[in-house]
Amino acid sequence: MNTKGHPTSLIEAIRYFSDPDVCTQYVAKLRWPDGPICPACGCTEYSYLTTRRVWKCKACKKQYSVKVGTVFEESRLGLDKWLPAIWLAANSKNGISSHELARALDITQKSAWFMLHRIRLAMKAESMILSGEVEVDETFIGGKAKNMHKSVRERKGMSKGGGSIDKTVVLGMRERGTGKVHAQVVPNAKGDTLKHHVTETIEAGSTVYTDQWRGYTGLEGRYDHETINHLERYVEGRVHTNGIENFWALLKRGLNGTYVSVEPFHLFRYIDERVFTYNLRDRSDLGRFSAVLRAVSGHRLTYAQTIGQD
Repeated sequence: MNTKGHPTSLIEAIRYFSDPDVCTQYVAKLRWPDGPICPACGCTEYSYLTTRRVWKCKACKKQYSVKVGTVFEESRLGLDKWLPAIWLAANSKNGISSHELARALDITQKSAWFMLHRIRLAMKAESMILSGEVEVDETFIGGKAKNMHKSVRERKGMSKGGGSIDKTVVLGMRERGTGKVHAQVVPNAKGDTLKHHVTETIEAGSTVYTDQWRGYTGLEGRYDHETINHLERYVEGRVHTNGIENFWALLKRGLNGTYVSVEPFHLFRYIDERVFTYNLRDRSDLGRFSAVLRAVSGHRLTYAQTIGQD
């Protein structure tokens, strides 16, 4: 425990959050630093029903729990399971699979899978503007053609040699100095697509480093654009993309080693998770855990949305 009595390790977190009353008050204090606020009318006058761990608004008379208006809403799982799950997800270097989380919390794999997707929603970064020196690169996520059955390759129109056909394109940018990363799924690696997202994310006048992919041609007017030819070398002075490529290695280590198979429809959430842990890598375990908890409010994800039926 630190000086304020907060847990600093997983075993301390499990012990600390084993009491539902402690969980409720902990989340309430992070969510409402100045006291509970009714999500229905915004009133700050309330009474607390201890036996049910809910608040009752004195203005509109409605009752609300700390879960209302958060990623926890309508979950039958208690906060004594949610908070250790957040601790694990926020502090696992390569992610944690739903099967592993299910075993750790003694819940079903389906519940753990849905829980992790809701946690990833809270991890989603706010839009950011990068500046200074920024490395830009794209990568392709998907199975290797040589490992696919012949019928699968034929259905996807792929040769045994592989290539980027039927793979998902992810564009990444890393700001030197701060080390902040922005990454997102994009429709393709064409010039119009790449330049659109680059100009939306990087401040004009910045120095942009890319490889010599023709999709980046035309950035020169807005940026100081320098390129590196990877067929000849990977570094030439300050011109390289090694920082963002290091992030790709971390991302793919989690996708291939922990999650094994990720549907393209869900890929953006796994990217949000890795961007979150990468950008907060200098914080303590408690710091990353608290950052997720502060972001659970204002987000809602139903199971139908998660599986694409809503």
